[in-house]
Amino acid sequence: MKKALPEHIAIIMDGNGRWATQKSLPRIAGHKAGYESVRVTIRACIERNIKVLTLFAFSSENWARPRQEVDALMQLFIYALRHEVKQLHKSNVQLRVIGNIVRFNPELQSEIQKAITLTANNTGLILVVAVDYGGQWDIVEASKKIAAQFKNNILTLEDITSDYFESQLSTSGLPLPDLFIRTSGEQRISNFLLWQLAYTELYFADIFWPDFDEKALDDALQYYAERERRFGKVSEHA
Repeated sequence: MKKALPEHIAIIMDGNGRWATQKSLPRIAGHKAGYESVRVTIRACIERNIKVLTLFAFSSENWARPRQEVDALMQLFIYALRHEVKQLHKSNVQLRVIGNIVRFNPELQSEIQKAITLTANNTGLILVVAVDYGGQWDIVEASKKIAAQFKNNILTLEDITSDYFESQLSTSGLPLPDLFIRTSGEQRISNFLLWQLAYTELYFADIFWPDFDEKALDDALQYYAERERRFGKVSEHA
């Protein structure tokens, strides 16, 4: 029997810095190694016909990290966009970016917009990159949109349903995540997709993100295939 595959996988790529520290390397070396794991994971998702992959690349809380590390991450983002987007486009990947990107420098904002525009009409894997993103920020922004619509008499109270609220989130139009993966052994969702993860299957891998490879992805997919998703209903086997 064919294994059930998730339509949408969301990943917190955790442990780059600790991976580097264990090897007596600077933390940015861990982020560069993690960049290679991103490439592997994207390719593996394409090969397995996953429809949506969302990667938590930089949280709104990450600005509090040392300035040198933040600056290096920004340069790594620019490098990745300039060197990977053509291949993503060739692979029919559509890139989307969610988060409060207005806080990034103009150069990075420009590269993000060019990448989104280039890949906008692609019909393969949808790659969602969450940068300067927080789940609480996402919910607050959606609430502001709805409040403005209500104030301008575009909505009534009866129009504001769960489905409508969901349509105002940054992930509007995408299926909700079926499988959440977090590496490094930490077991929390850290302000990532708070609304969207309500019924997502949660998988925590003990390895650091730079060690995440195709086998690690397949282990997570096997875990997912063995889960019974009930969405609050009674088990069929009860």
